[in-house]
Amino acid sequence: MYSIIKRLFDFLLALVLILFLLPFLLPIILILKLSGEGFIFYYQKRIGFKNTYFDIIKFATMLKNSPNMGTGSITLRNDPRLLPLGKFLRKTKINELPQILNVLKGDMSIVGPRPLVDRTFNAYPESIRYRIYESKPGITGIGSVVFRDEEKLISESSLPPHEFYEKVIAPYKGALEIWYNEHKSFRVDLIIMFSTAWVILFSESKIIHRFFKDLPQRNLS
Repeated sequence: MYSIIKRLFDFLLALVLILFLLPFLLPIILILKLSGEGFIFYYQKRIGFKNTYFDIIKFATMLKNSPNMGTGSITLRNDPRLLPLGKFLRKTKINELPQILNVLKGDMSIVGPRPLVDRTFNAYPESIRYRIYESKPGITGIGSVVFRDEEKLISESSLPPHEFYEKVIAPYKGALEIWYNEHKSFRVDLIIMFSTAWVILFSESKIIHRFFKDLPQRNLS
């Protein structure tokens, strides 16, 4: 019953958001078209529900060839591959808004584990890879909130970016996503949605840990 009602909720909320945000999104679309490489949207194969692939939709924030440049699938805090508007879009998470279309299509939910590319997905322990997408991937999720500062952490680590992600971030993020699968409910989803908006405004906040005191503990030292 939860999954059926959640799908209806996702669809209706996505529809309302598109209508509400359209006047705000149109100037961004125009700026992206006239700046950078002229691309508005970025499409990429991601792993989704039951480990099947789908095309995620985002606003273009990086050079089109960025997956083959620099740190590849990992983005650093002041990544030189970012487009002129890209840093702002990523910091505010506005670049994620076109995924509302993925929600309408049924590929994604508003809340769920973040959909990953093969390389970052394969950084999860095998036991997690088989369980993480028992829920539809989400525009936001528990991992997104806890790792609001992921780019900063990677940039400041003494380890190479991919090594830091695979050894430090991936195991903990995987544990968070499994926690979500075991605790998902409308209450949990609403708290995650609220916390997402809160940490965009207050990036250093640990508010999510006040709501969920049984989350896996964060230790990234």
